[in-house]
Amino acid sequence: MFHTLMTIGYLVPNVYLFLRIKSLFIGKEYRLVYTIVYLLVALIYPATIILAGEEVGSVASVIEVISGYLLPFYLYVFMLVLFLDIFLLINFALKIFPVGVIRSSPYRKFCLPGIMLLSLIIVIAGIINFNTIRTSEYSITVPAKSSGLKNLKIAFVADFHLNGRIPLSFVGKFANKIHEINPDLMIYGGDMVEGDRGDGNLESFARILTGISPKYGVFGVLGNHEYYYGGDKGNFFSMAGITLLNDTVDIIDGAFSLAGRKDSHFRGRKSLPQILSLSPDSLPLILVDHRPTEIDFVSKTKTDVQLSGHTHDGQLFPVSLITKSVYRLSWGFRKIGNTHFFVTSGIRLWGPPVRTAGKSEIMIINIAFI
Repeated sequence: MFHTLMTIGYLVPNVYLFLRIKSLFIGKEYRLVYTIVYLLVALIYPATIILAGEEVGSVASVIEVISGYLLPFYLYVFMLVLFLDIFLLINFALKIFPVGVIRSSPYRKFCLPGIMLLSLIIVIAGIINFNTIRTSEYSITVPAKSSGLKNLKIAFVADFHLNGRIPLSFVGKFANKIHEINPDLMIYGGDMVEGDRGDGNLESFARILTGISPKYGVFGVLGNHEYYYGGDKGNFFSMAGITLLNDTVDIIDGAFSLAGRKDSHFRGRKSLPQILSLSPDSLPLILVDHRPTEIDFVSKTKTDVQLSGHTHDGQLFPVSLITKSVYRLSWGFRKIGNTHFFVTSGIRLWGPPVRTAGKSEIMIINIAFI
């Protein structure tokens, strides 16, 4: 159903784009060639869906890689052509530029290549942004209650979506960043593994991640993509030295409580009150929930800090505007009531390897207990 909706959402704008480019820029003598070329390129994404069951290394994988870059490229060509049509409509009403200028050969000669070039520049910038790991650092204060701990540095990431197409070098670069940060606690906020047909490097990824061993350990929760692919497939979390919090609470060194929720896709997920009842009121409480969907409810509980991911901060503009309207907090930090909420845009992505909204980030959260 998801891919069906994606395909419809892809094809309908493409019909508009095909017709408008043909009308605005393509001379009659070139329209047959234009139609053939456009159809061949536009059908790459549907072909990816049809060939989705093929083995990695096959023609299907090559097509899938190409389609990953074509999708955002088409998005920005579509937006620019749409903006051009809006301008033409305004110009028709207000007569800003003479109609003859807009219909002239130089206009047709330079406008379409300009749209294509600008779209390409946006996608290239998005690729660079996607592959650049950045850090976002925050400092907050939390009541110590009976804890003797004074300070805690947390490194938090989510949405790794590990699969065979992610280079080992990227995971190694991530591990080196974590070593530089030198956190007291490492937390993964779900969607660590994609678990699909391209999961051949999971053991190698796990070996790299086992080198991360902060003072208070490494913990994680399951996200919706772990659910899609059968939970902790291949015991990746165990291989990587990550302690899973499955609707459970760990008391860390007698200093604070760390609670983790299963993703809401998993059947039998405990309610938040059930989980929080496992944490003593005398200790600060940190909650990890893959999706930031119950912020208002959590803000009325004894939770001091909640860490979430899932949103990718929209990944592509203007999709990011939708996530900002859907989630009360789609990225960043906000204190609501007595609870500090953090939502990361993710260290990697699912889908097109292009990020024109948000950043590939590691969140560093410095907590002072007072």
